Amino acid sequence: MPCLVALPPMARPGWRRPSTSVTRRGRTLAALPCGCRCARRHLIGASSAAALLPLLAPPSPAAPPIDPEVMLERVHPSRPDWYEEFYATAMDQGMKSYEAEIAGYKAKLFSQLSAEGKNILELGVGTGPNFKYYASGNGVNVIGVDPNKHMEDYARTAAVSAGLPSSSFTFKRGVAEALPAEDNSMDAVIGTLVLCSVNNVDMALREIYRVLKPGGLYLFVEHVAAPDGSLLRFVQSAFDPLQQFVADGCHLTRKAGENIRDVGFSSLSLDSVRLSNAYIISPHVYGVACK
Repeated sequence: MPCLVALPPMARPGWRRPSTSVTRRGRTLAALPCGCRCARRHLIGASSAAALLPLLAPPSPAAPPIDPEVMLERVHPSRPDWYEEFYATAMDQGMKSYEAEIAGYKAKLFSQLSAEGKNILELGVGTGPNFKYYASGNGVNVIGVDPNKHMEDYARTAAVSAGLPSSSFTFKRGVAEALPAEDNSMDAVIGTLVLCSVNNVDMALREIYRVLKPGGLYLFVEHVAAPDGSLLRFVQSAFDPLQQFVADGCHLTRKAGENIRDVGFSSLSLDSVRLSNAYIISPHVYGVACK
């Protein structure tokens, strides 16, 4: 189903890349050559897909998902309960300044989504900071997916505050590599700060594509690698192993924009921005892809 979503870029001082055009399947797509993703693991800072690849052949986009519970234990086995509770609390309290700065970009992004009567899956739902942008529409049903079970209480509180009835929100423990949803079942998938911490970015994106209905939208915000050769890229590379260890698997040098472009969405609007209050993760990409 042809679909083209255009995101107007926001004027903001500081670093920014010019948009380019990419043609795919006969359509012209707005895109950015990103030089550079994460569930929101970047503030506290882990593992590689290398151990997973020998065990699993990546599924095709139309294939039934691998058992989500099996994949969860392979990719993100339960941490000690005290750690997951601490992490959830830290995310709830420690993300406020970030959310304040990114709010304008999220408002532009979510304005592209007419959520009324829609089935929406939010990947890496965390404490639910995105609900206020889309969850108040009539008839919205949301599945929130996160590997940390202690995120549920925070997410439910945020959902109610945003006007989403408790009966319309389902929390499921899970990971991006095997989403707990049927093929072609979601009107939209949302992921903000998720791709940085998944084990296998390409597998996660194929799962997002699989669960979206034809014409469905994938809305994303991701921090990414700084341009090659820059001082910030050098710093990111130096701190990347430590970040993965202390931030629940978050990578600093992933190139989410390039990964998303390679999935095969029918259209893609992709923009970039550099935030001022998050130095090591300041380069971001955000946009909308249409299946």
